[in-house]
Amino acid sequence: MIKNSQHIEIVRSTSKSLSSMSEFSGNAVFNVLSKYFTDVCITIINNVDDLERLVDRKPDLVFLGMKFIPTNLQLGTADPNKIWLSDFLDDHNFAYTGSSRIAHELELNKPLSKLHVLQANLKTSAYCVIKQNQSFNRSNITMDYPLFIKPVNRGGGLGIDSNSVAYSFNQLQSKVYSISTSLSSDALIEEYLPGREFSVALLKKEASKEYLVMPIELVAPPDKYGNRLLSGQIKSSNNEQALIVSDESIKSKIVSLAFDVFNVLKARDYGRIDIRLDATGTPHFLEANLIPSLIRGYGSFPKACTMNIGLEYEPMILRIANLGLEHHKVNLKTK
Repeated sequence: MIKNSQHIEIVRSTSKSLSSMSEFSGNAVFNVLSKYFTDVCITIINNVDDLERLVDRKPDLVFLGMKFIPTNLQLGTADPNKIWLSDFLDDHNFAYTGSSRIAHELELNKPLSKLHVLQANLKTSAYCVIKQNQSFNRSNITMDYPLFIKPVNRGGGLGIDSNSVAYSFNQLQSKVYSISTSLSSDALIEEYLPGREFSVALLKKEASKEYLVMPIELVAPPDKYGNRLLSGQIKSSNNEQALIVSDESIKSKIVSLAFDVFNVLKARDYGRIDIRLDATGTPHFLEANLIPSLIRGYGSFPKACTMNIGLEYEPMILRIANLGLEHHKVNLKTK
């Protein structure tokens, strides 16, 4: 097989708070792309200087495994002057995989993404935000218990455990304090959705405006309270059960909501939308992940591709790369 001569850099960070791609995932993507491209490498971006050196090497494609780099490393995600990689690459006219800055900003800010979804007349549970170290009392909470508490800007189930469902103000207060102290994050408080949970992979068809929208149901083992939560521990251990969605009525509603949310968030090429049913069986948007886990046999995005259309790991990775190159060519023609 004759390899493509284009130069691809897979970009991730060794800082867990910055990287959406693990070392294992980066190596897996590298192994696939190295079969089809002559010049592939994994690039670590931990500061602005690393980003400048990336530009100097002039890659044909940047395979994004992170969203931003703070100009002040001590501020991290809270840095108001953070550099969004997609913005930076657009400014330097480089091709990259996945979504642009506006989508990544919405994805990272869970309350803001929920607000956009509500403004589009789509379903997501009622919510409020408790700022880090903010004092609050019972009268500040107007939603009905049980309530679900999670960090406003973390993925991978980080900060979610058996204490994330609160049945009383004291339980709520304790979990909010835990998120504030252990993760240095504001807390998102939502009305708890007790129904089944689904993850929907969206992947654009090459040379087309159409998308494949591929749902699977995720069933976590019950915790000590009987709740099935996709906690950080469950996700990291790959311990949830993935099921094909066979009920056409539910599938149609889930697919429709996921596609609408994907567009509302201005996402492109590929990503994942998580959905959960309320007590009446109505689908509600939970959150988005626009740089989902890309490890073979792990994470809901690769599983959804395989279970719905038989798209295996290697052609899935290759398609994501080709979509980035394709999108860039279209942009060049329109300039």
